[in-house]
Amino acid sequence: MSRAASNIGEDHLELRSALMRHAVTEHRDFRMLDVDYVASGGDLAGIQGADKNIGSEALSAWMFHEASRPDPFGLLGAMFIIEGLGSIKAAPWGRLVQDRLALDKNAVSFLLYHGENDAEHMEEFEAMLRMALPDAATAVRIVTCARVTARLYAMQIEEIAA
Repeated sequence: MSRAASNIGEDHLELRSALMRHAVTEHRDFRMLDVDYVASGGDLAGIQGADKNIGSEALSAWMFHEASRPDPFGLLGAMFIIEGLGSIKAAPWGRLVQDRLALDKNAVSFLLYHGENDAEHMEEFEAMLRMALPDAATAVRIVTCARVTARLYAMQIEEIAA
């Protein structure tokens, strides 16, 4: 998100600022996953030393590629997929994992937190979308980015079982 913000031009300074504020709220979320992993019985060194799976590598490369483009408004499509999924599914999935595995809520804090906060992030997304004022080409790019992000996001999960 920070890289994307740094590539937004002068004509969209408010969007750049909004994206930077959003990046601040998200940039340490991976630490929550570390805490959850340990709280569920995992070894911290194990998760921190693990390689990304193929889906995660692909998603990360895709996001950095898109963020490096001038005025990377297409990434609003990625935000729609990621924040939208979190706002709808994170809390129910967190509760299911907690119940089925008999875990304490601190072992699913990432999911529960995102279930509560991603609805607000969707409001931020809508505001950013209005700021980008997409023309037809930008709208197509946003949809394309959403589709690619959704597929790569799913690939991450598919690779867990592989």
